[in-house]
Amino acid sequence: MGPNILLLALAASLLVSSTAAGYGADDLDPQVFHVTGKVLCQDCNKGWNEWVNGADPIKDSRVSVTCLDDRKRVVHYASDLTDKNGDFDIACNRFVNGKELKPQNCNVRLVSSPDPVCNIATDFAGGKTGLKLRRPTEVYRDVLKFALGPLYYTTPMCDDPDTSGPEKTY
Repeated sequence: MGPNILLLALAASLLVSSTAAGYGADDLDPQVFHVTGKVLCQDCNKGWNEWVNGADPIKDSRVSVTCLDDRKRVVHYASDLTDKNGDFDIACNRFVNGKELKPQNCNVRLVSSPDPVCNIATDFAGGKTGLKLRRPTEVYRDVLKFALGPLYYTTPMCDDPDTSGPEKTY
């Protein structure tokens, strides 16, 4: 029984090492990364629990990814429309014009909402000013994904007025 276990362990180790040797650096470095998330409408007319947990998805809302190079110049822009569940998935090439695109230099933000009532972008989750991509949420073989929390729009009645602007003089 001892030699059989040793032989089985040896076969398993050879299988693992030959499988790992089949993946080079290029296989572990995906050519595309994905930015995914959801766009929802928050209605402040609802109670706290419904306001936080009962937000409705917005179909055909536009979300964008803007990536900068090390000199802070825009080198990549991509956008996507949300589906009926409010989900978006933006695929970005890792190499643009022969240079590597660093996801940490990318910013994701809300662009537009087709909803005639719920169309004011909020910064409740950073969608209005934008979110920096920090750490990927999924790294597996040729998949590199940044899954963001929900981004929110609200109604004009729920929008906080901007009172920080210059005062009007008459």
